[in-house]
Amino acid sequence: MAEAAPSAGLAALPDSVLLEVLALLPLRDRLRAGRVCRRWRRLGQDRALWRHVDLSSHQLSSRTLWHLLRRHLNDGLQTLKVKGALCSSRKHETLSPALLAALGKQCPQLGRLCLAEADLRPLPYQSMPASLRILELSHCEIPSAWFQGTATNALPQLQHLIVRNVPAFCDQHLLNISSQAPLKTLTLSGTYRVTDAGIQKASVYLGGLEHLVLRHCVITDSAVHFIGRHMKRLRLLEISNAYSLTNAGLACLATLKCLETLCLDLCDKFSPDAIVALCQALPQLSNLNLDGAHFEDEAIRKIQASLPNCSFSHAP
Repeated sequence: MAEAAPSAGLAALPDSVLLEVLALLPLRDRLRAGRVCRRWRRLGQDRALWRHVDLSSHQLSSRTLWHLLRRHLNDGLQTLKVKGALCSSRKHETLSPALLAALGKQCPQLGRLCLAEADLRPLPYQSMPASLRILELSHCEIPSAWFQGTATNALPQLQHLIVRNVPAFCDQHLLNISSQAPLKTLTLSGTYRVTDAGIQKASVYLGGLEHLVLRHCVITDSAVHFIGRHMKRLRLLEISNAYSLTNAGLACLATLKCLETLCLDLCDKFSPDAIVALCQALPQLSNLNLDGAHFEDEAIRKIQASLPNCSFSHAP
């Protein structure tokens, strides 16, 4: 009787609560739950349960992905996270043009695709589902010609691009994607092949950008100059580990009158006076983050005192 009590308790729960419980289960446990009874099998196929699917904790084969696509992924799918086998000793195909084509056809609401450790060299950029608004690439390998195309045949709805630790991502990739898609969010982290020249050429196409994050990118004051010149709609700007930036580059950001959040992490060549002058020139600024900056306590107090209406954070 003691063992039957939990089952009886679960059976008394409404479907909406059970769906929330099933949504918390890892993929394999969620699939196994469908074998418990007819009710759980029905719930296991509910569209709400497969709206946001995270497969990034598994290295799945193409065969497994095809199985999920045929049995569970449907027109309710909005987010899909997939991990490839780039960093694995076992090399096997995870994605293919045919699978991506089927995904795009069967899941027309898919708006966010996150790919980690995936070898994208065999996959044309045009094979990505056309419904994507958000594309995230982390530790992936891409060919030199990726992101080529036109706005009509290469992710026409794309607005948010996040690239983390993709060694091949370079100036040409940045120019290709920025000239095709009206990006609102751009995050580049660990993209060492993006240079001042790339920022300069792409910046003329990034006038609608609202969020820009540059981490571990090899840029100088020249790149910041073009950010301030062309990206006037920025509301959030984060620049970290850019050790070549100086006060001269910082002053170029005074034109960003819509800026609300500014993060300058580990940028040691800025003086407190230059930071104060910039922040006072930004009427909408409400958040300032200077984590990693090695300022004396007196300088920190001076910055805080000069910005009474701005939330300030500093972790040395």
